[in-house]
Amino acid sequence: MYRDTWMEVDLDAIASNFREIKKICGKKMIAVLKADAYGSGDIYVADTVLEAGAEMIAVSSLDEALIFRNEGYTGEILILGAVPAQFIPKLIRHNISVNAYSRKWAEEAAAKGCRGLKVHLKVDTGMNRLGFKECSDLKEGFDILQKAGCRMEGIFTHFCCADTDPQLTQAQFERFREAVNYLAYDFPWIHCDNSDATIWFKDDLSNACRLGISMYGISGFKNDLQHPLSLWSKISMVKTVRKGETIGYGATYTADSDQIIATLPIGYADGFIRANQGRKVYAGGQYAEIVGRVCMDQCMIRLDSVLPEGTEAEIFGPHISLEEMAEDLHTIPYEIICLISSRVTRKYIRDGKKYDEENTRMVRSRITK
Repeated sequence: MYRDTWMEVDLDAIASNFREIKKICGKKMIAVLKADAYGSGDIYVADTVLEAGAEMIAVSSLDEALIFRNEGYTGEILILGAVPAQFIPKLIRHNISVNAYSRKWAEEAAAKGCRGLKVHLKVDTGMNRLGFKECSDLKEGFDILQKAGCRMEGIFTHFCCADTDPQLTQAQFERFREAVNYLAYDFPWIHCDNSDATIWFKDDLSNACRLGISMYGISGFKNDLQHPLSLWSKISMVKTVRKGETIGYGATYTADSDQIIATLPIGYADGFIRANQGRKVYAGGQYAEIVGRVCMDQCMIRLDSVLPEGTEAEIFGPHISLEEMAEDLHTIPYEIICLISSRVTRKYIRDGKKYDEENTRMVRSRITK
């Protein structure tokens, strides 16, 4: 690492969270590792959760699925997003499961030639995104794909408010149950529960759960999970700014007294967006306000007392939770960690000690399951 900004990923904590929620679920576990495992490093997190008991990996696109195949992962993998039918030969060749979400897609797949393709039918129960809305269309799509020689591997839906609205979640589930019963087919994979639903929603229909953000300690129903992610930078310069001087682009901050200002090498190109102006970081035992506009590569903070250059500054972590940061920015933890760019080094902790850094790529061929 040659730049003093990094994200720390505690793989032990991710494994602990996964095992704990797997016990609650009591079913097969699908680890959702979209978007580079929510910005945490897909191969590292995959290695961790497979050891912790994941039976399948889910991603958002064919590109993401092929990353895992190219890195040597040979196990079960499901694409949750839409994949054009033209790529079916590649899906079959790499043994990748895909979701079928409309009769039109099923017809295109059959016309393309899809014998041997592993399919999970997506049922739209109220998200109004991808998925079959009517049971009649679902049955027609099922029949088309089965007749074409597809392996009808699974059926699933996605809850839109599992973290906030139990009644709506129950209503969605009942629509899902209706769809599954309408087909009357023995699917190897039946799944509807996302992270929060996995913790609190119990049903006798599904046989698998999909775990995503709760691997990282974020849950509206379980507050004793570990928090494995933290973001850090180091002070690169400290100076005194005189009363009346301005700071940063646009001169949006004017010192109302002589002030101690430090510069951190983190900015919006790292995913630390400009809306962070006015928030605080934690450095050297003090909370320091971010003053002036956040730059592309740097930002400035106001200190109460002088700190040495090289002092670590916590962006989120033990003193500033990811949830707190999300609330300040009027967003969700998902967005914050997914925005952290690839130029921010990921430092991995395993077995209680430093394990690797993402830019060394030293464990890229370890997954063999």
